[in-house]
Order: sequence, then C-alpha cells, then structure tokens
Amino acid sequence: MRSRRIALWTAALVAYAFLYVPLVIVVAYSFNDSRLNAEWVGFTFDWYRKLAENDEMIAAAGNSLLIALVASLVSTVLGTMAGVAMHRYRMRVLPVLVLTPIAIPEILMGVALLIFFVMLNVTLGLVSVAIAHIAFCIGFVAIVVRARLAGMDESLVEAARDCGATPWQAFVRVTLPLIMPGVVAGALMAFTLSIDDFVITFFTAGAGTVTLPLQIYSMIKIAVTPEVNAVSTLLMLLTLVLIVVAARISPSLLRTK
Repeated sequence: MRSRRIALWTAALVAYAFLYVPLVIVVAYSFNDSRLNAEWVGFTFDWYRKLAENDEMIAAAGNSLLIALVASLVSTVLGTMAGVAMHRYRMRVLPVLVLTPIAIPEILMGVALLIFFVMLNVTLGLVSVAIAHIAFCIGFVAIVVRARLAGMDESLVEAARDCGATPWQAFVRVTLPLIMPGVVAGALMAFTLSIDDFVITFFTAGAGTVTLPLQIYSMIKIAVTPEVNAVSTLLMLLTLVLIVVAARISPSLLRTK
C-alpha cells in the first residue's frame, strides 16, 4: 500500500512538473538580461519597458481586449438565455445546438466559420473574429448558468408568481439576482477564452487584423525572445486573475462532480 501511494505521488508530481515547469521558465526568462534564452545572464525589467514601447504589440493587445469585451458581453446575454431555456424546457435539440461549438475541435470550428463568412461575402476582420468568438463562448456561459440554475430553489420563483409577478418580473427580480454569480463567472470565462484564442482567430482574422496571440505567433517564428516571454507572462497573469475571480464568484465553477 505504501509503495502504491509513493508511485501515485511520484506520477502526480511528474505530471504537474510537466505542466507548470515550462510556465515558470517562461516567467523567469522574461527577466533575463539577454536577448537569447540559451543561458541566464542577469535580472532586468528592460523587456517589459520595451514591450510598453512596442506599438505593434500595444495595437494587437487593444484589438484582443476589444474583441474579448464584445464577445464576453454578447455571449453572456445569449448564453444566459440559452442556459435558462435548457434548464426550463428540457428540449433535446437545444443542448446539441448550444454545446456543439465547444465540443468540436477548434480547427474544425475555425474552418467552418471561415467557409461561412466566405459564403456570406463577409469581410474578414475584427467583426468576423468577434462573431466567431461569440459563437464558441455562448456554450461555456450556458453551462455555467445552467449549473447555477440547477442549484436554485424553484419555490422562490413560484412564490413570486403566486404574489402576482409576471414571468418577466419573476425572472428579473428573483431568478436573475440568484444566478448572477454564475452569469458573472460565465462572462469572465468567456473573456478569458476570447483573449487567449489563437486557432479560431487565425482562420477568421483576415489580412491586416492582428490580435495578441497572432502577434506572439508571428514573433516566435523568428525566435523566442525575452520580449515574447514578457508578453506571455502578462497574458498568463491576466488569465489567472480572471480564473481566480470567476472561481471566487462561483465556487462550483471549477469543482468536479
């Protein structure tokens, strides 16, 4: 029994090391006082200063933030509606329609959206990227909202209806405040997924439209410089902050059942 426990702990440590050691290396070498990542030379903040002076990187970050804000807002509204519909009406086809975009591979989703935009003669750019991000973020928001609704006491809504409230009033004054942590958590998740997305963005961005992941990709094709490590560190930090906030708002979001 003791040897089995040691083997399990060893396997777990190796797995976590495989996942997190590269991230630690990226963060550490973002402070390396050398343009090459071959060896550690010294500690410096120069790469973060140069990153702040990089107009192309700032423009790409602005595009990513704009797309993420639009995608998270729209997908939160539509995803909340979808989550409520899946919880109340139990339609078999509705979960398939809502959850399919998050179940299929991203590369297939990107190609399908590219063909869709080409068929409709839509010019690829920020608008097409935002629409694509909304399409796959709706399902994530719907899952979180539906999980929140599953733990809600339906008798509160029935009591509101008995007191003369209309269905809309019962939803706005009773249901929505109760599921608001799930709605906010879903919005934060959608923002995180949107700002980090590369594959779908790559297919739907078009020429001249650059987001932060695309800009990072174009930079690492030449070499992985400390400047790339610096922007990766900031993006990682933003993602972790949003995940922690979402988990604090809705503790069941990251809980496995």
